[in-house]
Amino acid sequence: MMTRLVRDAALLSLGALLVACSPSKPEAAPAPKPPVISPIKAIDRANLDTTCAPCKDFYQFANGGWMKATTIPAAYSRWGTLNEVNDRNQAVLRQVLDAAAKGASELPRTNIGKVGTFYATCMDSAASQAAGAKPLASELERIARIKDLKGLQDEIAWLHLMGVNVVFGEGAVQDFKSSTETILIVAQGGLGLPDRDYYTRQDSATAKVRAAYIASIERIAQLLGDTPEAAHMGATKIMAMESALAQASMSQVAMRDPSAIYHKMSLAAFDSMAPNIGLTRMLVAWGAPPVKDLDAAQPEFLKTASEMLGSVPLEDWRTYLRWHYARAAAPWLDSSFVNAQFRFAQSLTGAKELLPRWKRCLATTDAAMGEAVGEAYVEVTFSPEAKARALAMVTNMEKVLHGRIDSLAWMSPATRAQAITKLDAFVNKIGYPDKWRDYGSLVISERPFVINFFASQVFESHRDLAKIGKPVDRLEWRMTPPTVNASYNPLLNEVSFPAGILQPPIFDPNADDAVNYGGIGAAIGHEMTHGFDDEGRQFDAQGNLRDWWTEQDATEYKRRSKLVEEQFDAYIGIDTMHVNGKLTLGENIADLGGLKIAYAAYMLSQQGKPAAAPIDGFTGPQRFFLAWAQVWRQLYRPEARRRQLLTDPHSPGNWRVNGPLSNLPEFRAAFSCKAGDAMVRPDSLQAQIW
Repeated sequence: MMTRLVRDAALLSLGALLVACSPSKPEAAPAPKPPVISPIKAIDRANLDTTCAPCKDFYQFANGGWMKATTIPAAYSRWGTLNEVNDRNQAVLRQVLDAAAKGASELPRTNIGKVGTFYATCMDSAASQAAGAKPLASELERIARIKDLKGLQDEIAWLHLMGVNVVFGEGAVQDFKSSTETILIVAQGGLGLPDRDYYTRQDSATAKVRAAYIASIERIAQLLGDTPEAAHMGATKIMAMESALAQASMSQVAMRDPSAIYHKMSLAAFDSMAPNIGLTRMLVAWGAPPVKDLDAAQPEFLKTASEMLGSVPLEDWRTYLRWHYARAAAPWLDSSFVNAQFRFAQSLTGAKELLPRWKRCLATTDAAMGEAVGEAYVEVTFSPEAKARALAMVTNMEKVLHGRIDSLAWMSPATRAQAITKLDAFVNKIGYPDKWRDYGSLVISERPFVINFFASQVFESHRDLAKIGKPVDRLEWRMTPPTVNASYNPLLNEVSFPAGILQPPIFDPNADDAVNYGGIGAAIGHEMTHGFDDEGRQFDAQGNLRDWWTEQDATEYKRRSKLVEEQFDAYIGIDTMHVNGKLTLGENIADLGGLKIAYAAYMLSQQGKPAAAPIDGFTGPQRFFLAWAQVWRQLYRPEARRRQLLTDPHSPGNWRVNGPLSNLPEFRAAFSCKAGDAMVRPDSLQAQIW
C-alpha cells in the first residue's frame, strides 16, 4: 500500500567540486537501561588527513584518516556516521525488544506485548525453516484459480492490502490543492527493480542487475515447484511485463515537479480512463471509505496498466502475481528462499553477507509497530532536556532564516511577505509524537512469522485507507522515533526530527555550540530550506500547491538554482557516472541553505559570550565545518553507489561536503582559503539563494 507519493525531503546525503587530493507507558513493560556504548566523537583528530590541505579537498582533510582506517562491514552496502548512530540505536532497541519478547505472554493484548510476540516469532528461525513455503499455500492457490478479469482485479486488491503493490500503487494522501482534505492517490508501480531506469539503461552494469533479477525469479519459481524450463519461461514473461510498465513510468526527475503528478478526477472518470483496473471494485474489496475524487498521479502509466490487464494473457498475470507475492514473503521463509533473495540483493548493494537475523527482525518490527517500539526507545535515549535544547536550536534557526528572507536583495516585497508567512507557519516535530498510535486491532500471535508479517501489512493498509475523506491529521508522524533521519513535508509545512537522529555525534547536549550547529543545526537548516527548494517553494503556508511567486522572482530563483544544478552535474559519482544535478537539486539547495542558516545561528548564539579558545587546535568556525564534514563521511560499495546515483535525490557524501562549502565565504574565511583554491568557486559560479 503506497502511503506517500510526495517524498519527504529527507536528510541522507550531498555534493561538491573536482579537487586535487586523492583519497588515501501505562501498558509498557519496564524499560531496560541502555547498554554501555563508547560515544562517537563529533570531531576526532584521528579521522583527519592533515596531508591534504582543507582548501583543496575539505572532505578528504576532514575524513581521510577515517576512510583509510575503516572497512565497510560485510553485511552493509555503505558505512558512515549515520550507520554508526543507527547501530548504537539498534543496540538499545535490541534490549527493548528482547525484554518485550520475554514478557509478551504477560501482556498479550497490549502494544508492547504485540511487539514482543512479533519480534519473538521473527527471531524463531527454526520455525521458519520447518514451515518453509507452506504458509503461502492458500494464497498461491487463490492466484492459481484466477479465471477472468474480475478474479484478477480481486487478487490484485488483496495483494495490495498485504503490501504487495503489483501493477500500480495507491494510498491516502493530502490533497495537493486542498491541504485540509485526504484523498485517494493512484500511481505507477508494479516493478521488481528499484526504478524504471534499471529496465531502460543499456550500460553493462545495469544489464548485469537485470540478469541477476531474472535469475532470482527463476530460483524462487523452482523453489515453488517449477521445472527449470517453466521457471525460465515465466521469468522471461515477467521481465517483459515489467519492462512495459517501466517504459510507461515517469522518471525520478520528471516526478520532482508536483504539478506533473497531480491529476485530480472523479472516480467515474478514472474508471472510464483505466477501466480494466477496476478501481471501484477494488475500493469495495479494500473496505475503503466512499471515494468521489482522487489523484491519478501518472495517467499515461495507468492507461498502459489498464490496457495490459485487458490484453496480457491471464496465465502471464498469474505468473507475475505469484512472483511478487513470493518475493515479498521470501525474507521470512526457510533459508533457501532467504539466500535466493539475498543473491539478487547483492547485485544492488554489493553486501557480502546477510545482516544478522536480529537486525532484520528489529527493522521489520520498527516498520510494523514503530510507535510502540519508539515509546520504549525514547524512555532510555531522549531526555526532556535534550528535547528542549533541540527545540531551542530550531527556534534560533527560524529567527535567522526570517532575517535572511527579510533582507534578500533579489526578492520582491510581495514574494518576501509570502515566504515569511510560510516560515512563520512551520510546525516543528521534535523527538516523538505527543500521542502514541494504538495497535489494538492488529492481531499478532504465535504462528509462522510470515503470517504475522502480512497481518501487520494489512493492518497498516486499512489504517491508511481509512484516512480517505477525513480531515488531515497534522499531528501524525511519518517516521518512527528511533529513525536516523529528518524530513520536511511540504503538504504539512512541517519539519520532523525523530529522537533517533538527535544522538551524538549529530546532536550532543554536552558538546560545544560549534559542533551542534555544524551537525544537527545544519540538518535543521537543511530541512527548513526544503520549504523553499525547487519543490517546496511551490507549496504555500498551508501546504497547498499554489504559485505565490511573482514572475520576476521565480525567474531569478530558477537562474540561481540552475547554478547549483550545473555545479553538481559536473561531479563524478563513480567511474563515468555523474551526479544528476536535476534529481539532486532540492537536496543540494537544502544543504547550501542549511549551512548558511546554521552558521549564522551559531554566530548569533555566541553573542555576549567570551571568545572561545580553540579546541584540539581548531577555532569555533573551523569546528562547525568539521562537524558537518564528519557527519557525512561514508564509504560505498560500487553497486550501492550506482544505485544511489540512479535513484537517490541526495548527492554522495563527498560532494555534500565540498559542494556547498565551496560556495560559502564563511568557509573560505574560517580556513583562510584563497581565490584559485579548489574549495573556492569563482565568483561568477557562486550559488547563493537563501
